[in-house]
This record gives sequence, C-alpha cells and structure tokens, in this order.
Amino acid sequence: MMLLDPTPETALTPRAHVVIIGGGFGGLACAQALGGSDIDVILIDRRNHNLFQPLLYQVATAALSPADISEPIRRTLGRYRNIRVMLAEVTGVDTGARAVVLEGGRRVEYEQLVIATGSEYNYFGNDDWRAHAPGLKSIHEARLIRQRLLIAFEKAELSTDRLEQRALLTTVIIGGGPTGVEMAGAVNELGRYMIERDFRTLRREDFRVVLAEGGPRLLGGFPENLSDYAARYLTDAGVELRLGEMVKHIASDHVIIGDERIDTGCVIWGAGVKASPVAQWLGVEPGSGNRVPVNPDLSVPGLPGVHVIGDAALLNDEDGNPLPGLAQVAKQQGTYLGRALRRKLEHNESPGPFQFHNRGNTAVIGRNAAVFDFGRWQMKGRLAWLLWAIVHVWLLINFEKRLLVTLQWISRYITRQRGARVIDEGAPGLPPTTSRSET
Repeated sequence: MMLLDPTPETALTPRAHVVIIGGGFGGLACAQALGGSDIDVILIDRRNHNLFQPLLYQVATAALSPADISEPIRRTLGRYRNIRVMLAEVTGVDTGARAVVLEGGRRVEYEQLVIATGSEYNYFGNDDWRAHAPGLKSIHEARLIRQRLLIAFEKAELSTDRLEQRALLTTVIIGGGPTGVEMAGAVNELGRYMIERDFRTLRREDFRVVLAEGGPRLLGGFPENLSDYAARYLTDAGVELRLGEMVKHIASDHVIIGDERIDTGCVIWGAGVKASPVAQWLGVEPGSGNRVPVNPDLSVPGLPGVHVIGDAALLNDEDGNPLPGLAQVAKQQGTYLGRALRRKLEHNESPGPFQFHNRGNTAVIGRNAAVFDFGRWQMKGRLAWLLWAIVHVWLLINFEKRLLVTLQWISRYITRQRGARVIDEGAPGLPPTTSRSET
C-alpha cells in the first residue's frame, strides 16, 4: 500500500462518490449501472478502450482487426453526464485517506472505491520468458503474436534451408486451457490455409503446431468428455499435443519441453494467470492467484468503502469453490455492485449477497467445433460452435461491432480468407524500410 502526504505536487484533484479502477467487463458494467444517477463517478483506466478479450485470439491469428473488438471507453460512457473518464496509471491506494494514487503523485478521493483491474499472465517466476512468449491480454500482445506468425512464414518462404524452414513454420503454444486450445486451432487453420494457397516454396508437411500442457489433459476446468473431444479434434487436425510435460526453457528461437529442444518461429503463452497487484495496493493478505478475499457483497473485510470485483476478487460459490476468472463473472459482479452502490448512496439501503448465475463455460476448438459446459449438461461439435458464435456476437459492446464481426465471420467461413494479415512496417524481423520517390 502506498501512503503519500498531501503536498502541492500531490494535491487532491477530482473527487467522486464512486471511483472505479479498470474499464474491463466488470468496471464498465458497474459504471453503466451507475450511469444517469445523481452519483458522481470517475472511471480510471490506463487504456482508453474496452477490449473484448474472448476474441483477442482472432486478432492474433488475423481473423479480426483490433478495432473490431475494442471500443473507446469515452464513447461507451459518453451519454452519462455523471461519469468522468480518466486515462491514468494507478500506482497505489491510500485507504486511510480514501484516495487513489496515480502515477506522478496525483490523487483522486473516493467515498466508495471499486477495483476491477483484472489479471495478468503468470510466468511462475520466469518473467524473462515474457519477451519470447507473449500472452493474450492486450491489443499490443495480439498484434505482436500476429506479426511473429506472419513474419515467420515470410522468412521461411525466402529461406533455402529446409531445416530453417521447418523451424520457422513451427509454432509452440504453452497452456492447454481455453486460450491455448483456441489459439492452437486458429493457428493451425491459418497456417495450413496460407501454405496451400499463398506460398510457393513451403511444404505442408513442414508446418507444425505444438500445444504443451503440464497437466494430464486439455481444458482441465471442463468435464473429461469435453476434454477428450477437444484432444481428438486437434490431433485429427494435425496439432501435436504434449500433455504432462513441463516447459523448462524459452528462448527467442526455441523451447525446451521435457528433455526435447523444439526450434520455433513463434511461441505463445497461455499457461496461467494471476490477479493484478490489488492486494499489494490495499495492504491485505492475498488468496490463491494473488486474488483479494472479499465478502459476499464484494467489499473487502476491514476496509470500509473498498470493493474488488472480477479476476482480482476471491469469492466462493455455493459449493465452496472459488468463482472462476471469467468475463461473465466480472460482468455480473459489476452490474450487481453498481446497482447496490446506487441503492446505498441514494436510499441508504444495504445490498444482499452477490449470487452468480452460471451461463455456461465455453471454448472454440476450430472450424465447426466448440465445447459448452452448462454444469448439468454439456454440448460439443457444430451446434456448440454455432451457439458460441451467437453468444460472443451478442456480448460485443454495441450493434455496430456485432454487425461488423458477424459479416466478417460469414465471409471468412465461406472463403476461408483472413483479411487482417497485415505486418506493421518496421516490425522486428523485417528488412529495414527505405524511402522511395512517388511517381
């Protein structure tokens, strides 16, 4: 927890009844529930946009562009005159003074604080791997993965060394959860299509996608029959599964899994997450995954006026199991807390406990293949894939995005073309650009 004494340099700037840190699913839902009221709200985020992370893997595999799944926060909340948006980096919380500390020492006072800062990838003490194996939490990371994938193919096309071509055409994905499975299916589909259609010197037999999972099966949070289905589908599609083997080292051009070195053109990380440093901000003892234990009303014990929601919060369900770090959990918690704070501040009413309503857990595996787990029953195959598409389109931020993504998916399904296969000029690994005269 960072404590700063007020000085002219760190003087309190704005103040609000409710300050929300984070403009993701939970923070945005909370702000919208408070929108249009007489309650002053400030939402702080280091990014100016809300990102639909469940479809970020499609940006990384050139199926969608970043603008298709992101929306400026100011546009989303602009119609609410009681909400102010601040683009800033939070560095701490002074719970004694009820103030959020921003980078540079500025402070924002709050009456009620909502922290919805989500999670980040956990490299389990190997933070140097991050540079070689980016995860999927931001547009920057998705574009970086896309560039590395596409540049590897371009380099392989120019190479005359068969071994070098094979290495460049090998993609290693670490982590067999939903992100890893979705990436494996999408990279496999992208690579095989490009080799067959667009490249002249590459061989399909040299293309390789390796999916490594330290546990005994894929999709460990799903029922075993759905995990088996995902494994069979990916294996039949040509993905190489490495189950029960640990990653020992990651470098820019190779990975060591078990005792084997695999030369690779691109490595993607999806092996685990941990909560953002909220516990450290608040000076509380974190629970599993660095998450902050919260009361049933999402307040933090011993810290009046402080609430944590989404991936950063640790709250058990009716069976005593921690609620998963899913978008639907964050969104439901944000809506609940926004309404609860509205009743408390406007009518002095105390809210009841938060209750999570499971809408199902899902993962897409490939073309015409997905899995859905609704608890008491499951679904897999083409019907699950159609339901997955409908649900994800519906959850997009507005009608414009829903229509745009739907049309692109229909076009991609018919033609198999991916229109976002663009490499940034000057990207690492490309030949240096030179100026040329226009005629």
